[in-house]
Amino acid sequence: MNFESFFNPKSVAMVGVSQHKGKVGYEILANMIAAGYEGEIFPVNPQADTIEGLKCYPDLLSIGQVPELVVIVVPARIVPAVMRQCAKIKVKSVIVITAGFKEVGKEGRELEEQVVQIAKRSGIRLIGPNCLGVIAPANKLNASFGGKLPAEGTVGYLSQSGALLAAVLDMANASGIGFSRLVSVGNKADVDELDVLKAFGEDPHTKVIAGYLESIGDGSAFVSQAEAISHEKPILLMKPGGTQAGAKAAASHTGSLAGDDIAYECLFKRAGIIRCDSLKSQVDYIQAFANQPLPAGTRVAVITNAGGAGIMATDAIERRGLDFARLSNDTIAKLASNLPAAASLQNPVDVLCDALAERYEFALSVALDDPDVDIALVLLTPQAMTDPTAIAEGVVKISQRKPGKLILACFLGASRMEEGTRILREGKVPCYDSPETAVNTIKVVTEYVRWRSRPKRIVELFAVSRRKAETTIEKHLRHGTCQIGEVASKEILQAYGFTTPKASVATTPEQAASIAQKLGFPVVLKIWSPQIVHKTDVGGVKLGLESREQVMDAFDLMMYRIPRRMPDVEVLGVLVQEMVTRGKEVILGMKREPQFGPLMMFGMGGTMVEVLKDVSFYLAPLTAEEALQMLVNTKTYQMLMGVRGEEGVDTGTIAEALQRLSQLATEFPQIKEVDINPYVVGPKGTAAIAVDARMTIEK
Repeated sequence: MNFESFFNPKSVAMVGVSQHKGKVGYEILANMIAAGYEGEIFPVNPQADTIEGLKCYPDLLSIGQVPELVVIVVPARIVPAVMRQCAKIKVKSVIVITAGFKEVGKEGRELEEQVVQIAKRSGIRLIGPNCLGVIAPANKLNASFGGKLPAEGTVGYLSQSGALLAAVLDMANASGIGFSRLVSVGNKADVDELDVLKAFGEDPHTKVIAGYLESIGDGSAFVSQAEAISHEKPILLMKPGGTQAGAKAAASHTGSLAGDDIAYECLFKRAGIIRCDSLKSQVDYIQAFANQPLPAGTRVAVITNAGGAGIMATDAIERRGLDFARLSNDTIAKLASNLPAAASLQNPVDVLCDALAERYEFALSVALDDPDVDIALVLLTPQAMTDPTAIAEGVVKISQRKPGKLILACFLGASRMEEGTRILREGKVPCYDSPETAVNTIKVVTEYVRWRSRPKRIVELFAVSRRKAETTIEKHLRHGTCQIGEVASKEILQAYGFTTPKASVATTPEQAASIAQKLGFPVVLKIWSPQIVHKTDVGGVKLGLESREQVMDAFDLMMYRIPRRMPDVEVLGVLVQEMVTRGKEVILGMKREPQFGPLMMFGMGGTMVEVLKDVSFYLAPLTAEEALQMLVNTKTYQMLMGVRGEEGVDTGTIAEALQRLSQLATEFPQIKEVDINPYVVGPKGTAAIAVDARMTIEK
């Protein structure tokens, strides 16, 4: 869609303008006038002749021309009537500020649906309802009640919360952040985050995209679009955490661990979106992305006038996995030529407590000239000889003279630092209140650079027996069976290249003993029932059975106890399976998220997976690199690599298994959940085995 009529309309009609200060209808008009909007404004209020010197109209029809944008602020019950007027005169763009729609319940939802239907029939694009409005500083447009027009800049901001957008504006003004566009989408009845994201991505004036979202409608489309945009522009989003309530009823370990918030975390990771955990951190990151160049690497040089501040920065840099720049001998010699003998010439460079602006300028300039320095962090503490204003001016001067490297500042203190901080931010040098905050920002920027420079995603497709898996799944769906038991689940996995233990189902103790003898001892017995999901919990698994007698006794005990403990459960028999005795146990899993598709899981296997929660997730389909990274992101990975002289296991086999499971989940949307637990893997050269498995399917 074309957003030009929202961001740069030649005329704006405002329906519901009030004569009373403090009313939303008055404040929006006042903001439009105060912003210096250069187009025509048509206030609509049947009870006034003029407001703020502008002629008022009784309705839209009486204006005599078609406004390019209509802003509606009337009570919710009247909005449909105003929308019909918009349709009649062929308005194409409408912002509904008014609240009282689906956010208040059934009656409001029905009212909102009326508005949407009118818009669809008439080809009207609609922002809102229940929103703050739209702001475009470069066009002097402030069609909102969010306060004065913010500074012009390169940040596009999208918010589902009007109140939070107002807070962003206030904080941004204090931080020297300018905006290209700001959009409050409210209830997203028509225009949603996908529309705005696309508009920001295409806007040449927008360098950084930021926002606050409570929900995402079309997750798959959002991932695709955001991933494409992230290669060109950083996207920084706040998204409140989701609830785990929906996961508690899940049939698998994966389902119980993969909550709503995990899915969003994976979406952001896949799309290169930077997730901000607070409004403050988002503003911190925006300052760097909007005002400074992206660094070539992660090597940081620190310039400070206090050893303590330098140590704080050092600790933060090491904790965040960044690198200290190793200053060259040439750089150290240049520093020594002009710094006091007591100054520290190694990184961090301590220019001492009596450093004036010239000394700071010199040290910063020399450090930035070093080819091994990618980023400079300037620290200043308010000591007796400190002149924050002059030092800030010097830092800005060097930043403008050497624009190729990222420069951040941290002026520690309060009242004495205010003027220096203001000068830095006006000069496009981000300034932070602590070394840790500055270093966190550096980490976020470098991670984004790393994501952007990653290899192109290539998803390998394995040769599989897709038809065999399809037959098993269709058979269960025809019979209305949502839970696929262990035997059938393993058939599906075998079709996708997984190795499973030899096993057969027995219905009598003698048959179980005979199967065990053919397999070879020791063996495992497992209760076979489509209704029993967690077999161990009901005594339905017996390990290490070494003889016919032990097998028969275990069979009889299971078939006696379990039906009495669970009388409503249909027990079909017992699975007799060869016992896998060597290797490490891990879990592979998948849960299909309605919005985002298959969510893959890897972690430590066994019965304690939900207690230890040493798991990682990623959206399917997986590349080889992503599958391996899932392993690396867990503590289990260190165990798999071998500890205290133990031989490590074949992690490549696990990564391939995750890719194969990812392919299965992608090719069969009927599969809702999968657990392979345990998946036993040994050293290179040995076969990994899917010892147990279960799946949940749906039409």
